[in-house]
Amino acid sequence: MATDAPPPSKEQHRLPSAEEFAEVQQSAEFTELRRSFRSFAFPLTIAFVAWYLLYVLLSNYAGDFMGTKVFGNINVALVLGLAQFVTTFLIAWWYARHAAAQLDPKAEAIKSRMEGAE
Repeated sequence: MATDAPPPSKEQHRLPSAEEFAEVQQSAEFTELRRSFRSFAFPLTIAFVAWYLLYVLLSNYAGDFMGTKVFGNINVALVLGLAQFVTTFLIAWWYARHAAAQLDPKAEAIKSRMEGAE
């Protein structure tokens, strides 16, 4: 089966040594990249897990509330369940934007410098 992928680049990049990796890992630039990732991902992960656990707890212990009709045969449980999917996709979209704007340029600068492309 043929693919539309371009052929591998003939350009050879220098492979960094283990010492260079350790040095970069201790650098301020890498620390900033890691901080930028963690300051976005950790709070959002905690918030989403809390939101999910709230849904599970409400489903288990607040059956009357979750069974409340919103309109027609649509109840609170269905609305909150669908909201779980919506928030999952929103978080993925938001992270993709954050990564493209904040993380990827920093990571690419570190990678380029380590491979000797600069």
